[in-house]
Amino acid sequence: MEDFVHLHVHTQYSILDGQSKIPHLVDKAIKDGMKGMAVTDHGVMFGIKELTDYCAKVNKDRKKEGLEPFKPIIGCEMYVAHRRKEDREKDKGDMSGYHLIVLAKNYNGYKNLIKLVSNSWVDGYYMRPRTDRADLEKYHEDLIVCSACIAGEVPKKILQGDIEGAREACEWYHNLFGDDYYLELQRHEVTDPSILANREAFQLQQKANKVLIEFAKEYGIKLVCTNDVHFEDKETAEAHDHLLCIATGKDLDDPNRMRYSKQEWFKTRQEMNDIFSDVPEALTNTLEVLDKVEIYSIDHGPIMPFFPIPESFGTEEQLRERVSEQDLYNEFTTDENGENPLPPEEGQKVIDRLGGYDKIYRIKFEAEYLRHLAYEGAKERYGDPLPKNVDEHVNFELHVMKTMGFPGYFLIVSDFIRAAREELGVMVGPGRGSAAGSVVAYCLGITKIDPLKYDLLFERFLNPDRVNLPDIDTDFDDDGRGKVLRWVMDKYGHENCAHIITYGSMATKNSIKDVARVEKLPLDKANALCKAIPDRLPDGAKMNLTNAIKYTPELKEAEYSTDPRESNTIKYAKMLEGTIRGTGIHACGFIICRDPISNWVPVSTADDPDFPGLKTAVTQYDGHVIESTGLIKMDFLGLKTLSEMKEACKVIKQTTGDVIDLDNIPIDDELTYQLYQQGRTIGTFQFESPGMQKYLRELKPTVFEDLIAMNALYRPGPMDYIPSFIARKNGQEEIKYDIPCMEKYLKDTYGITVYQEQVMLLSRQLASFTRGESDALRKAMGKKKKAIVDAMKPKFIKQGQENGHDPKILEKIWGDWEKFASYAFNKSHATCYSWVAYQTAYLKAHYPAEYMAALMTRRFAQITEITKLMEECQSMNIKTLGPDVNESYRSFGVNEHGEIRFGLAAIKGMGAPAADSIVAERQKNGPYKSIFDFAERVDFSNVNRKAFETLALSGGFDSFGIKREKFFGKNNKGETFLDTLVRYGQLYQREQQEAANSLFGGEDAVEIATPPIPEAEEWSTIERLNKERELVGIYLSAHPLDDYELVLNSMCNTHCSELGDKMELAKKENITFGGIITEVKSKFTKTGKPCGFVTIEDFEGSGELALFGEDWGKWRGIMVEGSTIFVTARCAPRYANSNVPFFQVSNVEYLQTVKEKRIEKFTIVVDSSIIDDALVNDIQTVLEKDPGEAQLFLQIHDSETNTNILLRSQDRTVGVGNALIQFVKANPKMTYFIN
Repeated sequence: MEDFVHLHVHTQYSILDGQSKIPHLVDKAIKDGMKGMAVTDHGVMFGIKELTDYCAKVNKDRKKEGLEPFKPIIGCEMYVAHRRKEDREKDKGDMSGYHLIVLAKNYNGYKNLIKLVSNSWVDGYYMRPRTDRADLEKYHEDLIVCSACIAGEVPKKILQGDIEGAREACEWYHNLFGDDYYLELQRHEVTDPSILANREAFQLQQKANKVLIEFAKEYGIKLVCTNDVHFEDKETAEAHDHLLCIATGKDLDDPNRMRYSKQEWFKTRQEMNDIFSDVPEALTNTLEVLDKVEIYSIDHGPIMPFFPIPESFGTEEQLRERVSEQDLYNEFTTDENGENPLPPEEGQKVIDRLGGYDKIYRIKFEAEYLRHLAYEGAKERYGDPLPKNVDEHVNFELHVMKTMGFPGYFLIVSDFIRAAREELGVMVGPGRGSAAGSVVAYCLGITKIDPLKYDLLFERFLNPDRVNLPDIDTDFDDDGRGKVLRWVMDKYGHENCAHIITYGSMATKNSIKDVARVEKLPLDKANALCKAIPDRLPDGAKMNLTNAIKYTPELKEAEYSTDPRESNTIKYAKMLEGTIRGTGIHACGFIICRDPISNWVPVSTADDPDFPGLKTAVTQYDGHVIESTGLIKMDFLGLKTLSEMKEACKVIKQTTGDVIDLDNIPIDDELTYQLYQQGRTIGTFQFESPGMQKYLRELKPTVFEDLIAMNALYRPGPMDYIPSFIARKNGQEEIKYDIPCMEKYLKDTYGITVYQEQVMLLSRQLASFTRGESDALRKAMGKKKKAIVDAMKPKFIKQGQENGHDPKILEKIWGDWEKFASYAFNKSHATCYSWVAYQTAYLKAHYPAEYMAALMTRRFAQITEITKLMEECQSMNIKTLGPDVNESYRSFGVNEHGEIRFGLAAIKGMGAPAADSIVAERQKNGPYKSIFDFAERVDFSNVNRKAFETLALSGGFDSFGIKREKFFGKNNKGETFLDTLVRYGQLYQREQQEAANSLFGGEDAVEIATPPIPEAEEWSTIERLNKERELVGIYLSAHPLDDYELVLNSMCNTHCSELGDKMELAKKENITFGGIITEVKSKFTKTGKPCGFVTIEDFEGSGELALFGEDWGKWRGIMVEGSTIFVTARCAPRYANSNVPFFQVSNVEYLQTVKEKRIEKFTIVVDSSIIDDALVNDIQTVLEKDPGEAQLFLQIHDSETNTNILLRSQDRTVGVGNALIQFVKANPKMTYFIN
């Protein structure tokens, strides 16, 4: 048997074309005795880092066993443009490209390969990434190329009968690559007659192979054989076939779909020998290729981008003149005070790690500028001269940053944060994560929280005992994040910046959905299988389909179903689950490099998430591995809360003229703490959940530290400590410290260890742990690394005892830490986000209407959020009014009465230019006096007829006193008032313009008569409100259920939003609910019977009713869109031995009928102290407008004697309408009850 290795291999990174997972392939190759293998995915190098990392791991174990390393070959199957890669003409074949296998011999070859692949995406993408001959010439060094499959240039031209063209290509590649050019043979013969596969490919391959073998002899070019691998084993061929159907959107039984030969598995050496026994040299030559390839690492130390330091500070050349290499050695191998030098061997390691003296000069230069900025900032924040402890902290941190080689990182971050705030008008968060523990970061303006004030620790961020990349996450307002990224790219070079790729894989449910479609499994069955998959599995089992089947009878049944479509769905979904399905962009990770990123890793392109229509560069390695290649990742996050606060500040300035500086609001503001103490936190950051509101009311926070602690504790696990925390705060539980000196760090949390930083500080205080050791302890406890924790315990006990502490108490403290240190939270992060939360609460406490208006603007697309915010406004006695051309701004705003007005641009079909134009004219020339004044003044180039219609229907013109329906009334010519109004406005403006331009000034202007307002048939309340809702998304001026509020509140025991929870409904004997039907879908079951899905909405939200068979036939007449209904139902098991509750409607009535028939008595209760002539008159007026059938009673209550007198009206019955209910509710000394 001849030896052999695979040189043409597609993995799952050939997305939806390859199915193999790299570790499985490597393991199979090693098991078969292969000495290496290549990965050559289509046009990409996505899987290369996984290949090299996995092989490095395998080779570590092989080395221990005395085995030769398994050699990974880095490659790519590239597309070579038919002409130039810049050409993009479809009819000239530019959308396609010839296949070419390109393999890297060594690190230089790898560098050339990533250049070729990157350029094919950035410059050559046209339906696929394409390289060309010019680039191949430029980057050919240390590359091996093979002629590829029958889609390669040479075999393709052979098959087209273009032998001269094939010769020319063969000669060109041979001249360029010499002995590193190989002709590739493939044979995919289908011998099993039962297999449904592509049988034509083999005939074409043999035809091409015959000429390729002749060319090999004629030109002296060596042959290699490959199998164009796309899946792992023969048994997975059918799963791969399903994958192709998923990729192409075809059904499995489609006769015209693309098929492979099903021979493309990762064949063993013996299998390849059986196929190519007649050309043994094609087998052995694969080993020649392998021998040409070196084993090399593609990892790299940090490639720190250079920060451009102003020349006024000096130059690097000047630094090199005044500082010797010995000076650098002394500075970088001692502590921050120039003491405690490292031994020579360790010192040299530091120099080598930083890249030698040439690189260290640059680090030193940047470190000096960083020092200058840090001390400038420190003096601004802490005063001049600096307190000794501040100076020590700053000096220590700067030394760590310098000796780790990262001063440039901090300069870059502080620079783009400064630009965001000062140049771009972007709101930046106060910091997040452990970076807030750095005093230098605070002095540079990277963070806004003083770490010394809140005991935040630098070594939680950068451990001085080990070199780890800094990781500063920065929050920007949602709208501004993209602006900051563009600024960064413009400053550091677009080719030096890139987003980070992400890979999306087929999750458990998606794999079932995808395969079910291919198998043509009925949709209801596919959905049932997906629904059967639980959210989490018992016993902590990992979620995957194999495990889900073990725990789910429905899936187990489907696996062995007699319906092959169903059993195949499970079978192939198991095989395809976890396969990569697509790529995306990391939500926040961004790379800044000192030179083009394609010098270090391959780059592809993707749609820019911040700038629609533009492409952006993306690394081909994902965030899990990108930093090991040396690239520096920075996290730019968009935080919607910052956008909301920015909007609130804008609304406040617009309404009151106040300019709010959120960075400098008082930390002890009484109104803000009152808001927290009352739990009125809806709409604020981090603290708005009902559970948090409950705890806040119990805790009654009085200081900022209380908020930090609650933010850290309100999570699964630590939540158990909240009752004790509250009791200690309120003096109901004794505060104890195991050792008195622990009070220093536990006082703010009433003796409870809440933060990781407390464990770190106490380990230093009690047992003299170093900064680095305390961070190592924090990390080990947090990640439950028992071996490390156990190893550190003796040191803690011994050194604690040496400090005079009782070993038994130290044992107890250690035990406590082991129990809950894994729950302890990062105080730096909790402090930063508590500050953001406090800022939102401050705005809500001081500017409630403006803040709520801002939230509505930013959250308008989420109707449930808007409903929640409107309810909160109601509880705060803030009215939310519809749009009005004389009060509304572009976004939600606040009028002079403190009421929130709907934003004009939020009306569907309105558009921002129209809204801006209306507001600008109003602000320039005053409010619009009438509808005609409006038409005379607005700019018709922005405010068209559609905008007029939208404003009329949504209520934007209501303040002019014209009913909405009149805008659609017609004159005697059949023209609507809306049309005549628009025509009048346009004519008026044209006449004014012509008069102004005439010789006689405005004297000859013709006065145009205003069109008459026609009468129109009055719309019903429902009709008017539905038109309004279509445009603004919600019912604003009123609700169609207002007239039935009494029925819904007094006679219903279930809200519509609760209809989905069958288990809760089953606990009620009878279920009653009501609402308005907003959507009806009529469908048919799989057996062909009619069914209906009805969406019903009340004041609290909406729910869906599913009605089948007779039930649907019985009630479909009443269940139409717009109907207001009252439903009586039951929810109980359908069969005696079943546990599954079945929902069945018993009765459906119109709400109006229920109101008329079931409300027999209506009693108004009035406190005697408020009865006077005015009240009697008001009651009489309201009752006159509320005819109906319910008996009216008046109950007069005397609070002094606590007696009641009940009076019955002899001559009046009432309809109990909404106006009557609201009149009673508006008076605090009046109530009502029914029946």
